[in-house]
Amino acid sequence: MFFLFIAVVGLVSWLEVRWLIHRFRGREDREFWPAFAEPFSRGLTRILNVVAVVGLLCVLWGWLVEPRWVSVTEVRLESAKIKPETGRVRIVQLSDFHSEAAPLNELKAVGIVNSLQPDIVVFTGDYLNTPQGLGISREAFRGLKPRYGTFLVSGNYDLGMVPEGAFKDAGVVELESGSREVAIRGSRIRVTGLSILNAPDFRYAMGLLRAEPAYDVFLFHYTDLVDEAAKAGVDLYLAGHTHGGQVRLPFYGALVTLSSTGKKFESGLYRLGSMALYVNRGLGLEGGLAPRVRFLCRPEITVIDVYPDGVRP
Repeated sequence: MFFLFIAVVGLVSWLEVRWLIHRFRGREDREFWPAFAEPFSRGLTRILNVVAVVGLLCVLWGWLVEPRWVSVTEVRLESAKIKPETGRVRIVQLSDFHSEAAPLNELKAVGIVNSLQPDIVVFTGDYLNTPQGLGISREAFRGLKPRYGTFLVSGNYDLGMVPEGAFKDAGVVELESGSREVAIRGSRIRVTGLSILNAPDFRYAMGLLRAEPAYDVFLFHYTDLVDEAAKAGVDLYLAGHTHGGQVRLPFYGALVTLSSTGKKFESGLYRLGSMALYVNRGLGLEGGLAPRVRFLCRPEITVIDVYPDGVRP
């Protein structure tokens, strides 16, 4: 589908350039469309021009507007593990900064997140596109002010790029293979995280869930472990990586996810038995040679409110 889309865009662009050259030489439309009568040739030309203009506007939108237009997605969950006296537990998920030399949405997100007054903030991987972006990610994490802590896991882009202990002075907890538990107004919330390199530690990490009953949040950059996590009793699995496709089409969704699960979990909320999975679209843009665009796929901050069973806000 992605390559078909590229082929169509390329064909329209090629035709438009050929038509402009044709008109510049003072020739008529019927000479450009020799197989058709003159009225039909004019109609084809109008269609070509409209498609080309719409395509140009879409490119400008995807390049200049949408990558900086952050959305806040609200998700409501219930759990018997949240005590009635606790009330709402608010978890804010960030993902995929892909920081470079100049900030994109990282610092803007700090103000948005703090205004939401989260209990905890989690980040599900891909801090950087380039080493020059490390300072921006650090600044963003230092600015976050959740009541009970910020928890991070790394992603595939971070391998070999983020030095060990890069965020030790940023007031965050890096969960490369382990768990941290916090007591929030009488309810136990356990956050477990794995880096990609430590994915083989999955069974060990899931063993930590059985130590004491708690509302279990699992952080992993990919969605690869969803089935195993659901069987292990995870309550909320949070992932990133896909960027929601970064470029989407109406009714079809993501053109590319670069995920082993394909389009099955491309973005948003999913249910696997009693486990909720949320795949965040991220705040940044794919690095390397990938085009720095978003289309019908705004950067995202996710607000997940977990209530006691039967409690209505």
